[in-house]
Amino acid sequence: MRLKSIFCLALITTLFISCGDKKTKEKQPDVEVAETTAVAEFNYNVDEFADIKILRYQIPGWEKLTLKEQKLVYYLVQAGLSGRDIMWDQNYRHNLKIRKALEHVYANFNGDKTSDSWNAFEIYLKRIWFSNGIHHHYSNDKLKPEFSSAYLKTLLSETNTTLEGEAFDVIFNDKDSKKVNQAKGVDNVLLSAVNFYGPNVTNADVEKFYAAKKSPDPKKPLSYGLNSQLVKENGTLKERVYKSGGLYGQAIDEIIKWLTLAKGVAENQPQADALGLLMEYYKTGDLQTWDDYNVAWTAATQGNIDYINSFIEVYNDPLGYRGSYETIVQINDFDMSQKMKVLSDNAQWFEDNSTLMEAHKKKNVVGVSYKVVTVAGEAGDASPSTPIGVNLPNANWIRAAVGSKSVSLGNITNAYNNAGSSGRLKEFVHDDEELHLEETYGQQADKLHTALHEVIGHASGQLNPGVGETKETLKNYASTLEEGRADLVGLYYLYDSKIQELGLVEDWKLIGKAAYNEYIRNGLLTQLVRLNLGDDVEEAHMRNRQWVSAWVFEKGKADNVIEKVVRDGKTYFNINDYDKLRVLFGELLKETQRIKSEGDFTAVEALVEGYGVKVDQAIHAEVLERNKQFNARPYSGFANPVLVATKDDQGEITEIKVTQPETFVGQMLTYSKTYSFLPEEN
Repeated sequence: MRLKSIFCLALITTLFISCGDKKTKEKQPDVEVAETTAVAEFNYNVDEFADIKILRYQIPGWEKLTLKEQKLVYYLVQAGLSGRDIMWDQNYRHNLKIRKALEHVYANFNGDKTSDSWNAFEIYLKRIWFSNGIHHHYSNDKLKPEFSSAYLKTLLSETNTTLEGEAFDVIFNDKDSKKVNQAKGVDNVLLSAVNFYGPNVTNADVEKFYAAKKSPDPKKPLSYGLNSQLVKENGTLKERVYKSGGLYGQAIDEIIKWLTLAKGVAENQPQADALGLLMEYYKTGDLQTWDDYNVAWTAATQGNIDYINSFIEVYNDPLGYRGSYETIVQINDFDMSQKMKVLSDNAQWFEDNSTLMEAHKKKNVVGVSYKVVTVAGEAGDASPSTPIGVNLPNANWIRAAVGSKSVSLGNITNAYNNAGSSGRLKEFVHDDEELHLEETYGQQADKLHTALHEVIGHASGQLNPGVGETKETLKNYASTLEEGRADLVGLYYLYDSKIQELGLVEDWKLIGKAAYNEYIRNGLLTQLVRLNLGDDVEEAHMRNRQWVSAWVFEKGKADNVIEKVVRDGKTYFNINDYDKLRVLFGELLKETQRIKSEGDFTAVEALVEGYGVKVDQAIHAEVLERNKQFNARPYSGFANPVLVATKDDQGEITEIKVTQPETFVGQMLTYSKTYSFLPEEN
């Protein structure tokens, strides 16, 4: 489970007040790089287009790693990038064909590159690079080109490029308009363009198919559907499993090759054993091996290097079964991790003192490890749009029996901080007091909320005996409920003297007030700049921020807990009573855990549809108008650093240097040239 980067991410420069001769070069070919010298000279900004801003991030502490550790990072990064095209194909069946054709045009067109049409073509290509396909990475709407089909045909002809049939037509028509359709009352699977299912598979097909599958041990349910595509052949449902020799086998074999090298330089035996199980899973596709791997990976907490790799998050599946390919390679930030270890050490206290019903509290919260990490490379669903925090594994029984790993991506957050501010904050705060709180304490509040969300939130609570997995009981609402529930845990404890007692902050009330202000402002106002006027809220994290904010706003009306203020034609939300707001957060936390623990589909549907989907159109129009004065793009993502390995005459790596990509275009073209292991149709 992950925490996506929050809109208007608070600047975070510090964490908490209370408390680092004959050689050949092997690198990604043709990539443009600019080596970094002093930190002050580092340019975080790479490119801007449409609603996107591309940033760079650094890898502080790289030179402190041993060569063996650097090799481990290098091999893991290469493994991750080798599976990059899997994510493209998972997102939509024509993505690879479209991308390869457009890239060929881009690289070979010698005509007029000053025209509006060429500029529109270039922006469209950048947008699909960013989204790993032709659907928007956040809204799931199909990206609309601002050039004509006739112009594209001209480009194809002049560059001797083939793109025809449905793959050409879908760029311009209304077919497959939504990658993931989460609307109520429709066949979500049938109307979603995501390539997890065959084009004629329905909600009923999926539910019936997996209802017939029984895990060998009901107390340890297997993650059925996680690593396969479900198709219908001659009226019979069939899984195409992602594995060596199976679906995506060509790319998976490359992943295994690099993981084998990584295992050879593992820091310790538990880490090596986990890597061995991951390779076995990739070879066989066996879901029991996947669970064995997750148990081993969760327990392997020693060492400087860690990673996330495989088919993991299920946000892109309208029914929450299938995992998107994702990798993040991480270097432990020991100084910051030690400062935050206090959260995991006190996980049981937070559980015991939460507002959950006693039957829903874990009696023994185990194995919750938390680290601040430095990202060294990302691919798949984590790139270019990256999370800022991750908590894994997702299987409830593993989390309860073994524990979980929670990480905050420290250098990613730092890059956001240093890339510049839009000035949007002053437009949407209610008064000078709110502005002061955000500017003074927003940095710490946001970081602490991320930590509480990941470490305590996702680790909290338990299902009632006999209740199935949330993907089965809560269906298409499972993801947004889980993210909202974790948010609520964080919100409840952000306004608690315990965090000051633990030495995490100097003034818990001011931190809590800043956090509450930002959450309500974002949930009811500022995140709306990401939507087109008239759109419903569909992305899971946006939904959860809205239904949490809208619920407490409505429930607190009698006591005027949150006041809607209209001044000079502009809407603001002002919190009048932070203590009562905390009580409301606690009540909603209790209810969301009850819904999850009992598998109450009727209640989650009423909560999400009633508070999290529909948008006040007058306020939305107003927010969009107020936002026009700002040039800042609402979404940011990252180009990855480039690891350049130097080898001796015997082919042994003698040095690995970190360089930076000069352009987003250069990195994307290099990736396509170097890591394209799949055919256009799979």
